[in-house]
Amino acid sequence: MGKGDRKTRRGKTYRGSYGNTRAHGVLPAVVGAKPTVTKPAAAKKAAPKKKSA
Repeated sequence: MGKGDRKTRRGKTYRGSYGNTRAHGVLPAVVGAKPTVTKPAAAKKAAPKKKSA
């Protein structure tokens, strides 16, 4: 149970791998939390055309 053990956190750190023992970048879900909503990017309006005299 140490650096050579692939099932322990220390072994995962030594080998540089990730797994159940050493989760990477996963946040636990919060019960009752609202999902994040992103607004769509605002489309630019075209410049008004100049009237010729």
